[in-house]
Amino acid sequence: MAKNEARRNALADAGITVLAREGSRGLTHRAIDAEAGVPLGTTSNYFRSREKLIAGLVERIGIRLSPTPEDLAARASDAPTRELFADYVRDIVRRLTTHRDVTLALFELRLEVARRPELAPPMREWQHQALDGDVAFNEAAGLPGGRREITLFHYAIDGLVFDRLTSPIDPGTSTDDIVDDLVAGLLR
Repeated sequence: MAKNEARRNALADAGITVLAREGSRGLTHRAIDAEAGVPLGTTSNYFRSREKLIAGLVERIGIRLSPTPEDLAARASDAPTRELFADYVRDIVRRLTTHRDVTLALFELRLEVARRPELAPPMREWQHQALDGDVAFNEAAGLPGGRREITLFHYAIDGLVFDRLTSPIDPGTSTDDIVDDLVAGLLR
């Protein structure tokens, strides 16, 4: 495997762009080479198969959508309240909607693994790690809600973000207001 991490990341970023723009069928090694402006065959040197490519894209998406350690530390030092939890959820939704191409690529990959279960392991592992990380952060910060509530928030956030990035049901309602209503409804 090639060792140039910066180039690997650039190729994964190009793959994310292709995936968001063209969908799963447009995601090829050649399309990524063209998007990245590299010689043909470069992407296949870094990601030998579609399975390796999917795993690399899932990993890169996770990195690009993760909160910074500084963001987590700032929230962890605040008093644990429902408002802090709502702020944390709003931050997640903001990251997902601000990085539109990355999130659209994530949704495309989820659809791809639904059609091709053999590609699912890296996605499943990333989703479980994300959920475990959110539960651990919530517990460490003393925020309300346990694993069940955090899982429900994952479901709700996925639906909200999908709605906002595609064809919103109610574009006139502020996303922050929706998050506040979700928090009020899910954290009794």
